[in-house]
Amino acid sequence: MNDLSSAPQPPEERPARQRKPDWIRVKAPVSEGYHETRRLMRDLNLNTVCEEAACPNIGECWTKKHATVMILGDVCTRACAFCNVKTGMPRIVDPMEPENVAVAAGKMGLEHIVITSVDRDDLPDGGASQFVKVIQALRRETPDTTIEILTPDFRGKMRAAVEAICEAGPDVYNHNLETVPRLYPTIRPGARYYASLRLLEEVKIHDPMIFTKSGIMLGLGEQRLEVHQVMDDMRSADVDFITMGQYLQPTPKHTAVEEFVTPKTFAAYGSIARAKGFLQVASSPLTRSSYHAGDDFAQMRAAREAKLASKAAKGSVEAAR
Repeated sequence: MNDLSSAPQPPEERPARQRKPDWIRVKAPVSEGYHETRRLMRDLNLNTVCEEAACPNIGECWTKKHATVMILGDVCTRACAFCNVKTGMPRIVDPMEPENVAVAAGKMGLEHIVITSVDRDDLPDGGASQFVKVIQALRRETPDTTIEILTPDFRGKMRAAVEAICEAGPDVYNHNLETVPRLYPTIRPGARYYASLRLLEEVKIHDPMIFTKSGIMLGLGEQRLEVHQVMDDMRSADVDFITMGQYLQPTPKHTAVEEFVTPKTFAAYGSIARAKGFLQVASSPLTRSSYHAGDDFAQMRAAREAKLASKAAKGSVEAAR
């Protein structure tokens, strides 16, 4: 399989790396909190998407002892053109992983945890049962921690996978569309845009009270109206929370950045998304699926409660007439 994160090319063959604008440069992680988080992940044999996907916010998040745990190993069965996670034949699933995730959550004192995974097309259920076991371990060991999951599309196994995971009761179910439909053949060739939309719809059909969340990357060559259409598609699937962030090329072998979208443009997209009815919107160059996820969840929950209270008040007024 095509391993996009294999050994680097010789210097004479390596394309020039694109220079980033000032608004997306971040400091190198050097704090003690960062090193403590890293040690804890290594001690518990846990992987994080923060490291594997080369997230630019890792220094800030790990300093605060926030980390997005990546279950089911660190090798993916797909090779998306934007992703830095290794591709190949994954190892056997670690049976201790659910308990280790719960231990990590307890030691870090997490009020909110984000769990994601690699794609595991090699497994009969796509890895859904491991998500269920992780949620159950967290509910048992750290019952006050709210749980957000970011799952793959479970290609060919979606309905049963979503049903099992929803039964386990996560607070937030996230599945990213990643980009506009036109770019799927080159950016996300192993997935299908409308299959991902159906997954998000299926979550709401099974449990309307689970918050749903999805995100896209900007700067891949998408057009403004295409982004608007993705927003409309998400709202049609009753998605509660949209994230929009700048695509950054992890290595010279990955898809190049077509445009560094300005903070002003991100703010404009955010305003449009709010007008379309999302409960929560995160739109900035450094926005990532799990960046500030705990704070965003609290705001989203408050927004839903306010919306329900307003609807109840209107119903009372109409009933009194």
